Amino acid sequence: MPSPARRIWLLLVATVLILSVLYLGYNLGLSASPSDKNLATIEEAWKIIHRDYVDLSKIDSTALSQAAVQAMMDTLDDPHSGYFNAQVYQHVQNNLAGQYGGIGASVSKTDGQITIVSVNPDSPAERAGLKAGDAILEIDGVSTSGMGVAETVAKVQGPAGTQVTLLVQHQGETATTLLTITRGNIKLVSVRFKMMGDIAYINISEFTNNTNDELTDVFQEMTTSGAKGIVLDLRDNPGGPEQVVVDVASRFITKGTILTVRYNDGSEDVVKATLQAPTTDLPVVVLVNANSASASEVLSGALQDYGLAVVAGEVTYGKGSVNQFEVLPDGSAIYITIARWLTPNGHLIEGKGITPDFPLDSSIDQIQWAIDYLHGKS
Repeated sequence: MPSPARRIWLLLVATVLILSVLYLGYNLGLSASPSDKNLATIEEAWKIIHRDYVDLSKIDSTALSQAAVQAMMDTLDDPHSGYFNAQVYQHVQNNLAGQYGGIGASVSKTDGQITIVSVNPDSPAERAGLKAGDAILEIDGVSTSGMGVAETVAKVQGPAGTQVTLLVQHQGETATTLLTITRGNIKLVSVRFKMMGDIAYINISEFTNNTNDELTDVFQEMTTSGAKGIVLDLRDNPGGPEQVVVDVASRFITKGTILTVRYNDGSEDVVKATLQAPTTDLPVVVLVNANSASASEVLSGALQDYGLAVVAGEVTYGKGSVNQFEVLPDGSAIYITIARWLTPNGHLIEGKGITPDFPLDSSIDQIQWAIDYLHGKS
């Protein structure tokens, strides 16, 4: 086994290799002068390694490149940026499209631990007993210590009918549980709706490319049912694409600013409401918690700023970063933070979140509280 010093040296070499690849043509949109000494050094190191290393058969340029990209992204120390190999990137695209093979749970990395954020109703994950807040300690016998979200997703997802074994620590417990779960075809129904008396209850579990289309039928049924108010439940919603949440917000905010995007040079883009139908002007209570992140914070913050809804629950996660995929030549991709989101009133979401108008303890029936509020009882 290589010594620690040897492993560090190999990582540095890997970083040198990928930067050389970028220099040799894998241009991500940034340019540098040919006289740049750093790039010249990298190019020379690449040539020396491939020319002089004693066992050329052991040089796997693809593996070294991927490891180096991962190392560079890790160096950014940004929990919202990352590297996705080609397989994981395809999984992500499938998720956004609304269907994938897996167990039906979303994860994040919290305090260095892979943690369940949300579980889809009637999914293999729910049937196995997984809940938001549970920690995943092992996947098929491999520790998740040091494992990123991207790698976790790749290991947990897979063809329907195959099995994955998870070592889980349920929230609030010290004992661990071994769960063997059969993967299924997970169709992401992101919107769930029911009438609760004269109040429309709408739960958006996450924002996918289908979410706004799903809301068309919901809004039509809500109108037909004579709804007098809306409970919009964004608890445990991890977010989704910017354009999707802008379109969803535009069903409530029919004109004006939905959000502002601030870039690293200080420039800003103001994103306006889009034309949607049907829309609503009913009173709204938005329910959020500490796992409401990203696009769900954009929506709750915009409704709060315009006074079109009251926000109730917990301070949200505080993920106000704008991220985009940059696909690399081998099909892998960098997911990189390129800007920050601000609410219509200029409130920075990143690191701060959305503060509710009405803090609510998680132990109470928050849906019933929201219904009572809309009925003037709270």
